[in-house]
Amino acid sequence: MAIKLYKPTTPGRRGMTTADTEHLSKKRPAKQLLVAAKTGSGRNNQGKITVRHRGGGVKRHYRLVDFRFMDVKSAVVEALEYDPNRSAHIALVRIDGVKLAYILAGSGMKVGDKIASGTDAQIRTGNRLALKDIPAGTQIYNIELVLGKGGQIARSAGAKASLVSKESTREHFVQVKLPSGELPFNQ
Repeated sequence: MAIKLYKPTTPGRRGMTTADTEHLSKKRPAKQLLVAAKTGSGRNNQGKITVRHRGGGVKRHYRLVDFRFMDVKSAVVEALEYDPNRSAHIALVRIDGVKLAYILAGSGMKVGDKIASGTDAQIRTGNRLALKDIPAGTQIYNIELVLGKGGQIARSAGAKASLVSKESTREHFVQVKLPSGELPFNQ
């Protein structure tokens, strides 16, 4: 991702940089993948107003992101989009030429890329594989802790974990180095 530099026309602009969003889609999000996000309106668990002057405003939407993406033979990236609910960008994919879904976009993902999941998927950005099928030393993201629950670790923008080692005596255990540098557990 490119970084956009600004000319120092004011003291606040001096040294200012932002992420370049030219590669993101300008079209509206897929309507079937949106859910209305309920606003809090300043009320607590008893329904009493505890924070005043909250209310009204524009209706907000939450994009439904598929963190599981299980057993997809082929999917094509149709668009890369901005998501106001998370720091990472999301990708709109068409699964098997029929169904639409949002997934977390990897750092090198482009429109038109083909992605897959399962045991026969290749090791590329965006593909979903079991940890036992990934070689040691590979950088990974969107890691599941419980099988079938969906990704829970390394989901924010730029967060990557590393698959450090696989135990040869027990094939079901691997060691993952988290973005913080911690090696917490074997999985």
